[in-house]
Amino acid sequence: MSAFRCGTVAIAGRPNTGKSSLLNKLVGQKIAIVSPKAQTTRHSVNGILSTAACQYVFVDLPGYQTRHVNVLNRALNRTATDGARDCDVVVFVVEAARYGAPDREVLARIPGEQRVVAVVNKVDLVKHQLELLPFLERLQQERAFAAIVPVSARSGRNLPELLRVLAALLPEGPAAYPVDQLTDRDERFFAAEILREKLFLLLGEELPYRCDVSLESFQDEPPKGRGKGLRRIEATIWIERESQKPIVIGAGGELLKRVSTAARKDMERLFEGKVYLGVWVKVKRDWTGDERLLRQLGYR
Repeated sequence: MSAFRCGTVAIAGRPNTGKSSLLNKLVGQKIAIVSPKAQTTRHSVNGILSTAACQYVFVDLPGYQTRHVNVLNRALNRTATDGARDCDVVVFVVEAARYGAPDREVLARIPGEQRVVAVVNKVDLVKHQLELLPFLERLQQERAFAAIVPVSARSGRNLPELLRVLAALLPEGPAAYPVDQLTDRDERFFAAEILREKLFLLLGEELPYRCDVSLESFQDEPPKGRGKGLRRIEATIWIERESQKPIVIGAGGELLKRVSTAARKDMERLFEGKVYLGVWVKVKRDWTGDERLLRQLGYR
């Protein structure tokens, strides 16, 4: 019988290659927020998959930031670089038939001695599969990858093969987490992330990058009678300018209500119980350059 294996797998790549969607599909539950906008991921999230022979600890890293240059994005880049260095294996995610300078920049930040598996995502969007062959051949010239695996995070295509490849690269050892644990993050973290996801989905192109979320309180109220308990959550949306406040709030408070309602419904599904969500919008001028506030928001 083969020995049990357990190790960490960093998921790296430029923004919007589908890293978080890949993590969610591998783990079998949504633990990383996703949106069509690039740079949605800001905090690394561990997703844990346990099988009879292996425990995979996937680490979803922020995409390497080139769009804005400030203290926030330097912190995100540190998280991405350190995570790729410290894990047992790196999954380097690229889009099928699309590879350029931003991808090379990410790949260059992964230490040369690190074992890297190139994952070519979104192969289901390529109309003629034969077109993938020359792309895969060109990709092979970029680095001595441990393997190149074409997949679709959306459909789950070829993910069993990816898991087989990764298991062979992970060290032998006991499981690091209980077999039923899916992530290392707590409910407070997910509540803030869900609210931030709705900002990315419902605001315009630029403003989500100037917003963040912090939780002011998270309280579990005991059930009354035979009903379930209530999670009472108070959250703050931080923005950089007074002029941004009416945009986030919307006419008559309509947009903030849509954001809050969508977030509350997702929280209730995730937490399997009723949630009261109170949300305020506050201005902290140039918060993306405020190291003290960034530390409070969980950035390194």
